[in-house]
Amino acid sequence: MSDKIKEGWTGPGRKDGVITPFKPEYDALHIDVNKKGYFEWWYFDSRLEGGYTAVGFFRAAHERTGKTSVEIMIYKPNGERLQEYVNYKRSDMTVSREIPDVQIGHNYLKVDYTNKDLPIYEVFLDENNLGLHLKFTAQVHGWMPGNGSTQFGDKGDFGWCVPFPRALVEGKIRIGEENIPVKGIGYHDHNWGSVPMVKYLEYWYWGRLYSENFTLCYAYIKCNKKMDNYPIQVLMLAKNEEIILSTGEYELVQENFEYDNKAANDYPKNLAFKIPNQLETTLAVQNIIDSGNILELFGINSAIRFIVKYVLRLNPGYFRFNSNFKINVTHEGKSYQEKGTTLHEMVILS
Repeated sequence: MSDKIKEGWTGPGRKDGVITPFKPEYDALHIDVNKKGYFEWWYFDSRLEGGYTAVGFFRAAHERTGKTSVEIMIYKPNGERLQEYVNYKRSDMTVSREIPDVQIGHNYLKVDYTNKDLPIYEVFLDENNLGLHLKFTAQVHGWMPGNGSTQFGDKGDFGWCVPFPRALVEGKIRIGEENIPVKGIGYHDHNWGSVPMVKYLEYWYWGRLYSENFTLCYAYIKCNKKMDNYPIQVLMLAKNEEIILSTGEYELVQENFEYDNKAANDYPKNLAFKIPNQLETTLAVQNIIDSGNILELFGINSAIRFIVKYVLRLNPGYFRFNSNFKINVTHEGKSYQEKGTTLHEMVILS
């Protein structure tokens, strides 16, 4: 435990006895965009028929540079990653503090709340060689762990909410001159805060999985010694559209580590999340979709990469995995065993 970290659980303990009903303003702008050191972004991804994966970011203020920007990543069926990242002036952004309504240049995010519990999001991002225009129809209620915020002492805070953990997706993606109609399953989360994560975090796991009856989202964020090596643990479980579990009280098992040359780091081939008498989920990595050095991914110049590696003795790495999963749930006296495949990530900062 650590007296430096204050999590936002409503209790008792590191969990939510009562799930907080999700409100539109939770997915609106939180920060003062003119304050130095603050960051905020809206993240969307979709796993699409035909083997494509599309990822989009709207950033009010980038976590590293502070700049307003958009980002598009499309993974092709052969695993190739295509990426466009474009900065904008702050004056090119209009954003609401009441609802998730964001426009950065010609890119936009809009929401239809005709069904307030299961809204429809429209996402349009189009830059240079890549584009996406997708409609996300929520299938699971929005959620956040407790009040959504974790305090890192006097060093800042980190906020996280998941306006829809699961959605039906349809629309199109663009690669060059080719427009590709797509359908699939999607996810959206939203982060904000002021804590300089690279200073206080060692590594994290993040992911979610979808089975016939269940949706599960998780994060395991291991702080470094400056924050007493504290593990921030978050897990949400929904049955159909209803959230039935919001907790940080789980056991994480990491096994069968292997070394990856591209990321120059070890990763576990097996993960398990266990809550006695309620949940056991296992993930078995089948292949690495993407990996590498984070500094190279962000386009950091070679001089700074040299300083980080040989002076600061840091070796930041990134992994995106494709895994098989099994999920065993006990709920209201009934047991369920389901399985499938999922994408998940690991980031190593030190």
